[in-house]
Amino acid sequence: MGHLDHAAFGWLTPVLSYVMACIGGALGLRCTVQALVTTGRSRRNWLVTAAAAIGTGIWTMHFVAMLGFRVSGSDIRYDVPLTIISLLVAMAVVCAGVFVVGHSRDRNRALLLGGLTTGLGVASMHYLGMAAVRLHGDVRYDPVLVGLSVLIAVVAATAALWAGLNIKSPLAVTGASLVMGAAVTSMHYTGMFAVSVRVDPSGDALPGATAMQFIFPLAVGLGSFLFITSAFVALSPTADEREASALAQRAVEGVAR
Repeated sequence: MGHLDHAAFGWLTPVLSYVMACIGGALGLRCTVQALVTTGRSRRNWLVTAAAAIGTGIWTMHFVAMLGFRVSGSDIRYDVPLTIISLLVAMAVVCAGVFVVGHSRDRNRALLLGGLTTGLGVASMHYLGMAAVRLHGDVRYDPVLVGLSVLIAVVAATAALWAGLNIKSPLAVTGASLVMGAAVTSMHYTGMFAVSVRVDPSGDALPGATAMQFIFPLAVGLGSFLFITSAFVALSPTADEREASALAQRAVEGVAR
Protein backbone atom coordinates (compact mmCIF):
# COMPACT_ATOMS: atom_id res chain seq x y z
CA MET A 1 0.00 0.00 0.00
CA GLY A 2 1.22 3.50 -0.79
CA HIS A 3 1.54 5.97 2.08
CA LEU A 4 -1.01 8.79 1.75
CA ASP A 5 -0.22 12.31 2.88
CA HIS A 6 -3.30 14.54 3.07
CA ALA A 7 -1.39 17.66 4.15
CA ALA A 8 1.90 17.76 2.25
CA PHE A 9 2.15 21.52 2.93
CA GLY A 10 1.29 21.19 6.62
CA TRP A 11 -1.72 23.10 7.88
CA LEU A 12 -1.75 25.46 4.88
CA THR A 13 -4.12 23.51 2.62
CA PRO A 14 -6.56 22.33 5.36
CA VAL A 15 -6.89 25.86 6.76
CA LEU A 16 -7.13 27.54 3.35
CA SER A 17 -9.71 24.99 2.17
CA TYR A 18 -11.79 25.63 5.31
CA VAL A 19 -11.61 29.38 4.67
CA MET A 20 -12.84 28.92 1.09
CA ALA A 21 -15.75 26.76 2.28
CA CYS A 22 -16.69 29.43 4.86
CA ILE A 23 -16.55 32.25 2.31
CA GLY A 24 -18.73 30.32 -0.14
CA GLY A 25 -21.18 29.46 2.63
CA ALA A 26 -21.39 33.01 3.97
CA LEU A 27 -21.93 34.47 0.51
CA GLY A 28 -24.51 31.83 -0.36
CA LEU A 29 -26.45 32.42 2.86
CA ARG A 30 -26.42 36.18 2.39
CA CYS A 31 -27.72 35.82 -1.17
CA THR A 32 -30.43 33.39 -0.01
CA VAL A 33 -31.56 35.87 2.65
CA GLN A 34 -31.78 38.56 -0.03
CA ALA A 35 -33.68 36.22 -2.36
CA LEU A 36 -36.36 35.36 0.19
CA VAL A 37 -37.40 39.00 0.57
CA THR A 38 -37.68 39.64 -3.16
CA THR A 39 -39.82 38.28 -5.98
CA GLY A 40 -39.66 37.54 -9.69
CA ARG A 41 -36.44 38.04 -11.60
CA SER A 42 -34.65 39.53 -8.62
CA ARG A 43 -35.30 36.41 -6.52
CA ARG A 44 -34.10 34.18 -9.34
CA ASN A 45 -30.89 36.19 -9.73
CA TRP A 46 -30.14 36.08 -6.00
CA LEU A 47 -30.78 32.32 -5.88
CA VAL A 48 -28.49 31.70 -8.87
CA THR A 49 -25.78 33.77 -7.20
CA ALA A 50 -26.28 31.83 -3.95
CA ALA A 51 -25.96 28.51 -5.77
CA ALA A 52 -22.87 29.64 -7.68
CA ALA A 53 -21.24 30.85 -4.45
CA ILE A 54 -21.94 27.71 -2.42
CA GLY A 55 -21.07 25.36 -5.30
CA THR A 56 -17.87 27.24 -6.10
CA GLY A 57 -16.90 27.38 -2.43
CA ILE A 58 -17.38 23.63 -1.98
CA TRP A 59 -15.48 22.75 -5.17
CA THR A 60 -12.63 25.16 -4.38
CA MET A 61 -12.43 23.77 -0.85
CA HIS A 62 -12.10 20.23 -2.22
CA PHE A 63 -9.35 20.95 -4.72
CA VAL A 64 -7.40 23.34 -2.48
CA ALA A 65 -7.29 20.45 -0.01
CA MET A 66 -6.23 18.14 -2.86
CA LEU A 67 -3.18 20.34 -3.49
CA GLY A 68 -1.78 18.81 -0.32
CA PHE A 69 -2.56 15.20 -1.33
CA ARG A 70 0.44 12.97 -2.04
CA VAL A 71 0.92 9.23 -2.60
CA SER A 72 4.36 7.75 -1.94
CA GLY A 73 5.71 5.91 -4.96
CA SER A 74 3.55 7.64 -7.57
CA ASP A 75 3.00 10.99 -9.22
CA ILE A 76 -0.53 12.40 -9.37
CA ARG A 77 -2.32 13.87 -12.36
CA TYR A 78 -5.91 15.07 -12.90
CA ASP A 79 -8.27 14.33 -15.78
CA VAL A 80 -9.21 17.83 -16.92
CA PRO A 81 -12.71 17.18 -18.41
CA LEU A 82 -13.82 15.11 -15.42
CA THR A 83 -12.54 17.74 -13.00
CA ILE A 84 -14.55 20.43 -14.80
CA ILE A 85 -17.62 18.16 -14.79
CA SER A 86 -17.28 17.86 -11.00
CA LEU A 87 -17.44 21.68 -10.76
CA LEU A 88 -20.56 21.82 -12.95
CA VAL A 89 -22.19 19.07 -10.87
CA ALA A 90 -21.49 21.03 -7.68
CA MET A 91 -23.12 24.17 -9.07
CA ALA A 92 -26.07 22.35 -10.67
CA VAL A 93 -27.12 20.34 -7.61
CA VAL A 94 -26.71 23.27 -5.22
CA CYS A 95 -28.78 25.37 -7.63
CA ALA A 96 -31.51 22.71 -7.62
CA GLY A 97 -31.56 22.57 -3.82
CA VAL A 98 -31.60 26.35 -3.40
CA PHE A 99 -34.39 26.79 -5.94
CA VAL A 100 -36.50 24.08 -4.28
CA VAL A 101 -36.24 25.92 -0.97
CA GLY A 102 -36.58 29.39 -2.50
CA HIS A 103 -39.79 28.68 -4.43
CA SER A 104 -41.63 25.99 -2.44
CA ARG A 105 -44.71 26.79 -0.37
CA ASP A 106 -44.10 23.86 1.99
CA ARG A 107 -40.78 24.87 3.55
CA ASN A 108 -40.30 21.73 5.67
CA ARG A 109 -40.77 19.38 2.73
CA ALA A 110 -38.61 21.58 0.54
CA LEU A 111 -35.90 21.62 3.20
CA LEU A 112 -35.75 17.83 3.37
CA LEU A 113 -35.86 17.38 -0.40
CA GLY A 114 -33.42 20.20 -1.06
CA GLY A 115 -31.02 18.99 1.65
CA LEU A 116 -31.04 15.43 0.33
CA THR A 117 -30.55 16.54 -3.28
CA THR A 118 -27.81 19.00 -2.46
CA GLY A 119 -26.01 16.66 -0.06
CA LEU A 120 -25.94 13.80 -2.56
CA GLY A 121 -24.76 16.25 -5.20
CA VAL A 122 -21.92 17.49 -2.98
CA ALA A 123 -20.86 13.90 -2.32
CA SER A 124 -21.06 13.20 -6.08
CA MET A 125 -18.84 16.21 -6.74
CA HIS A 126 -16.27 14.89 -4.24
CA TYR A 127 -16.12 11.41 -5.68
CA LEU A 128 -16.15 12.67 -9.27
CA GLY A 129 -13.18 14.80 -8.30
CA MET A 130 -11.49 11.70 -6.87
CA ALA A 131 -12.33 9.74 -10.03
CA ALA A 132 -10.37 12.41 -11.94
CA VAL A 133 -7.18 11.48 -10.05
CA ARG A 134 -4.66 9.56 -12.12
CA LEU A 135 -1.78 7.67 -10.47
CA HIS A 136 0.25 4.49 -10.77
CA GLY A 137 -1.91 2.06 -8.84
CA ASP A 138 -5.42 1.15 -7.77
CA VAL A 139 -7.57 3.39 -5.57
CA ARG A 140 -9.87 1.65 -3.10
CA TYR A 141 -12.46 2.97 -0.63
CA ASP A 142 -13.65 1.96 2.82
CA PRO A 143 -17.46 1.69 2.29
CA VAL A 144 -18.23 2.62 5.92
CA LEU A 145 -16.28 5.88 5.71
CA VAL A 146 -17.74 6.60 2.27
CA GLY A 147 -21.25 6.20 3.70
CA LEU A 148 -20.34 8.45 6.65
CA SER A 149 -19.00 11.13 4.30
CA VAL A 150 -22.26 11.06 2.29
CA LEU A 151 -24.29 11.35 5.52
CA ILE A 152 -22.19 14.33 6.62
CA ALA A 153 -22.76 15.95 3.20
CA VAL A 154 -26.55 15.54 3.46
CA VAL A 155 -26.68 16.86 7.04
CA ALA A 156 -24.41 19.79 6.16
CA ALA A 157 -26.50 20.68 3.08
CA THR A 158 -29.76 20.48 5.04
CA ALA A 159 -28.31 22.66 7.81
CA ALA A 160 -27.10 25.18 5.23
CA LEU A 161 -30.52 25.43 3.60
CA TRP A 162 -32.21 25.69 7.01
CA ALA A 163 -29.86 28.53 7.87
CA GLY A 164 -30.75 30.27 4.62
CA LEU A 165 -34.44 30.11 5.56
CA ASN A 166 -34.17 31.07 9.21
CA ILE A 167 -31.05 33.19 9.77
CA LYS A 168 -31.20 36.87 8.92
CA SER A 169 -28.64 38.90 10.91
CA PRO A 170 -25.08 39.28 9.56
CA LEU A 171 -23.60 37.95 12.82
CA ALA A 172 -25.76 34.82 12.67
CA VAL A 173 -24.88 34.31 9.00
CA THR A 174 -21.19 34.49 9.91
CA GLY A 175 -21.62 31.90 12.66
CA ALA A 176 -23.62 29.62 10.37
CA SER A 177 -20.98 29.87 7.63
CA LEU A 178 -18.25 28.82 10.09
CA VAL A 179 -20.29 25.74 11.00
CA MET A 180 -20.99 25.02 7.32
CA GLY A 181 -17.30 25.32 6.49
CA ALA A 182 -16.43 22.86 9.26
CA ALA A 183 -19.09 20.39 8.07
CA VAL A 184 -18.03 20.53 4.42
CA THR A 185 -14.34 20.20 5.32
CA SER A 186 -15.15 17.27 7.61
CA MET A 187 -17.02 15.59 4.78
CA HIS A 188 -14.00 16.00 2.49
CA TYR A 189 -11.44 14.57 4.89
CA THR A 190 -13.76 11.75 5.96
CA GLY A 191 -13.99 10.79 2.28
CA MET A 192 -10.21 11.09 1.93
CA PHE A 193 -9.55 8.86 4.94
CA ALA A 194 -11.70 6.25 3.18
CA VAL A 195 -9.07 6.09 0.43
CA SER A 196 -6.30 3.52 0.20
CA VAL A 197 -3.95 3.09 -2.74
CA ARG A 198 -2.14 -0.04 -3.91
CA VAL A 199 0.79 1.46 -5.78
CA ASP A 200 2.05 -0.18 -8.97
CA PRO A 201 5.38 1.60 -9.67
CA SER A 202 5.85 2.48 -13.32
CA GLY A 203 7.99 4.76 -15.40
CA ASP A 204 5.16 5.48 -17.83
CA ALA A 205 3.93 9.04 -18.06
CA LEU A 206 0.53 9.61 -16.49
CA PRO A 207 -2.23 11.26 -18.55
CA GLY A 208 -3.77 14.53 -17.40
CA ALA A 209 -2.47 17.71 -15.77
CA THR A 210 -0.59 18.27 -12.55
CA ALA A 211 -2.25 20.12 -9.70
CA MET A 212 -0.10 23.20 -10.27
CA GLN A 213 -0.77 23.20 -14.02
CA PHE A 214 -4.55 23.03 -13.74
CA ILE A 215 -6.07 22.81 -10.25
CA PHE A 216 -4.14 25.69 -8.72
CA PRO A 217 -4.88 28.29 -11.45
CA LEU A 218 -8.56 27.28 -11.55
CA ALA A 219 -8.86 27.40 -7.75
CA VAL A 220 -7.26 30.86 -7.73
CA GLY A 221 -9.70 32.04 -10.39
CA LEU A 222 -12.75 30.71 -8.55
CA GLY A 223 -11.45 32.07 -5.27
CA SER A 224 -11.15 35.50 -6.87
CA PHE A 225 -14.74 35.16 -8.09
CA LEU A 226 -15.86 34.50 -4.51
CA PHE A 227 -13.98 37.50 -3.12
CA ILE A 228 -15.24 39.89 -5.82
CA THR A 229 -18.83 38.65 -5.52
CA SER A 230 -18.60 38.92 -1.73
CA ALA A 231 -17.62 42.56 -2.06
CA PHE A 232 -20.53 43.22 -4.46
CA VAL A 233 -23.05 41.52 -2.19
CA ALA A 234 -21.69 43.25 0.91
CA LEU A 235 -22.25 46.62 -0.79
CA SER A 236 -25.78 45.72 -1.94
CA PRO A 237 -28.59 47.25 0.11
CA THR A 238 -30.43 44.93 2.47
CA ALA A 239 -34.20 44.50 2.45
CA ASP A 240 -34.54 46.89 5.40
CA GLU A 241 -32.42 49.50 3.64
CA ARG A 242 -34.50 49.17 0.47
CA GLU A 243 -37.70 49.52 2.46
CA ALA A 244 -36.39 52.57 4.28
CA SER A 245 -35.33 54.13 0.97
CA ALA A 246 -38.78 53.47 -0.52
CA LEU A 247 -40.50 55.04 2.51
CA ALA A 248 -38.23 58.08 2.29
CA GLN A 249 -38.97 58.42 -1.42
CA ARG A 250 -42.72 58.26 -0.79
CA ALA A 251 -42.37 60.84 1.95
CA VAL A 252 -40.51 63.18 -0.39
CA GLU A 253 -43.17 62.71 -3.06
CA GLY A 254 -45.87 63.42 -0.48
CA VAL A 255 -44.22 66.69 0.56
CA ALA A 256 -43.80 67.69 -3.08
CA ARG A 257 -47.51 67.33 -3.66
